[in-house]
Amino acid sequence: MHSHANDGAVENWLLRVRGRVQGVGYRDACMRQARTVGIRGWVRNRADGSVEVTLQGSPDDVAAMTAWLRDGVPGALVTDMDATRVHPPFPHLDSFDRLPTQ
Repeated sequence: MHSHANDGAVENWLLRVRGRVQGVGYRDACMRQARTVGIRGWVRNRADGSVEVTLQGSPDDVAAMTAWLRDGVPGALVTDMDATRVHPPFPHLDSFDRLPTQ
């Protein structure tokens, strides 16, 4: 379900999620949830064991997806999450994808 209560406002966020987030289906679950919510962006594993996520969408949808990232994946245990608003925003994204580990 998409939220359109913010007059077309689009936010761009970069998140780093730490804990037990690799090897538990976190990226695939993230892709499914983001596509369901209508969030655009990407997710990838990082070499340090964390997961990096970019989110682009309405403020309400980004807030809902951020909350979901914290505790929405069965088998994952998020111990820390850093979120940084991206200024200036990155270009309009068309989908939510899984990128290679970096």
